[in-house]
Amino acid sequence: MKLSKTEEELMNHLWELKKAFMKDLLEVYPEPKPAATTISTLLKRMQDKDFVGYDLVGNMRQYFPLVSKENYFSKHINGLIKNFFNDSPGQFASFFTRKTELSEEELLDLKSIIEDQLNQKK
Repeated sequence: MKLSKTEEELMNHLWELKKAFMKDLLEVYPEPKPAATTISTLLKRMQDKDFVGYDLVGNMRQYFPLVSKENYFSKHINGLIKNFFNDSPGQFASFFTRKTELSEEELLDLKSIIEDQLNQKK
């Protein structure tokens, strides 16, 4: 299941905070801050999708992520590769390196990462 853009923004805050009460989440938003009811609605939808859980601390809910950021974005990227690049990581890598205007330094960093992965596979 995917998150909407506003849910992803909230989830990013929750991943950063690790655990948070409603007031903590509201504090990390820039001005103009969303209404507490908006955040509450987003949290409820994210609970229904099994992305967020909570513990009761007194009569307040302390929210926490049920899905790691790495796992979420890994599935998201794999979905993009499957749906837009004929399930070909090579096509995705080719598109990514040609269309994102990477600097020579960034390309060399990617090359190093790929070489490290190749060495681990040996």
